Amino acid sequence: MSEDDLGAPVPLTGPARRVVSLVPSLTEALAVTVPDRLVGATDWCTHPAGLDIERVRGTKNPDRAAIAALEPDLVVCNREENRRLDVDRLRAAGIAVWVTVIESVDEALASMRRLFAEALQVPEPGWLTAAAAEWSRPAPSPPLGCAVPVWRDPWMVVGPRTFTGDVLARLGLVNVFGCGLAAGEDRYPHVSVDDVLGARPDVVLLPDEPYLFTPDDGPEAFPGVRSVLVSGRALTWYGPSLATARGELLAALGDR
Repeated sequence: MSEDDLGAPVPLTGPARRVVSLVPSLTEALAVTVPDRLVGATDWCTHPAGLDIERVRGTKNPDRAAIAALEPDLVVCNREENRRLDVDRLRAAGIAVWVTVIESVDEALASMRRLFAEALQVPEPGWLTAAAAEWSRPAPSPPLGCAVPVWRDPWMVVGPRTFTGDVLARLGLVNVFGCGLAAGEDRYPHVSVDDVLGARPDVVLLPDEPYLFTPDDGPEAFPGVRSVLVSGRALTWYGPSLATARGELLAALGDR
């Protein structure tokens, strides 16, 4: 019997043929790699474009009855993005659930390799091999201090122990809220604009999700600090976008 990333047993008698994904990144990974096996996903699963499968509501409030009606061999979740309550109730209903734990690029690569090899029993996809090669490159220098807001009113930023934080480090960026007193224990701390300015980042990265920062909504809050609009998918997703995200983010940062 296989085990998920938390070590929980996953009762599969063979390769999963009908899969429901409750994580946008994993939905894209499955849709690109085994499109014939993906039968359901959340309303938030936007990639690949034109994905035409059954929708089962959101990551935090999945429609468990709709999931059960799809008769999946496997439901794929993530410890951060989905609730333990929903995982427990799906398992109690006799549905196999695979929970991923992804807080770094290495964990993302390893987790997806195991999912494809053990749960789906398919070869490693080319995009995953390409992503591993791309992110093995050394980080650019010199390092730059950065802050990454992910919401405003109230302001929230990327904190310690996050996948995005590891992506930043591999881009040669030092998250000013990634450690020390400024970070605290919260992985996505609430902060004020003064907190951000007081941390004196060299650059503020403003992604287009989960909050849609734009040239007119975000940069004006940080006068005197360089602001760079970036793709939230490149910065926070860990599916096929990993193969191109490093180059895309470095291009957005421009001349170091």
